Amino acid sequence: MNSHQYRAARAFLESVEDTLPGKFEITKNGLVHDLGSPSRPHELTRVQLRKRLERAMPEALVAHTGEPDVEDEPEGIMRRPDVMVITEAEMEGDGSFDPRTVRAAIEVVSRSNPDNDWVSKVRDYPLIGVPVYAIFDPRTATGAVLTDIHPTPDGPRYATRKDFVYGEDVTIGDWTISTDDLPRYQD
Repeated sequence: MNSHQYRAARAFLESVEDTLPGKFEITKNGLVHDLGSPSRPHELTRVQLRKRLERAMPEALVAHTGEPDVEDEPEGIMRRPDVMVITEAEMEGDGSFDPRTVRAAIEVVSRSNPDNDWVSKVRDYPLIGVPVYAIFDPRTATGAVLTDIHPTPDGPRYATRKDFVYGEDVTIGDWTISTDDLPRYQD
């Protein structure tokens, strides 16, 4: 997506954000629209991860679960992590967050669009400089933490992936949290 296409996509999203249901993001390959509203297990997982991270982190850091988005216009990417670790000071001001200020992005896999979290965000987050990407999957009670961005012929990618299962402690950046009793999706 070139810069003109990105600005057009961004303008379109701003014009429809209060009128269309779901969550929109802009990826390297175009728009992603998750029509499904987050389920209770999804939202409860976000809250529990936020609380667990904030207990483990220094006071200057927050595990933020709201808006605004994380945007890198030159790369043509706008994402809305379920949880992002950022300092309170870096939250000041207006507009989107600079992805280079985000210490970690955490996603709870959507039941309706799991490839968005497991495929396209694995590609996009290193492109915009997010150093740590953690994925929690309530469908399978598993996840992964991706780190160590390195250059490849296809652009920056994560070099290290540490898989985990719910019940194990997981380290996200410098902070270790429990995954005991995280909610699972019921079929």
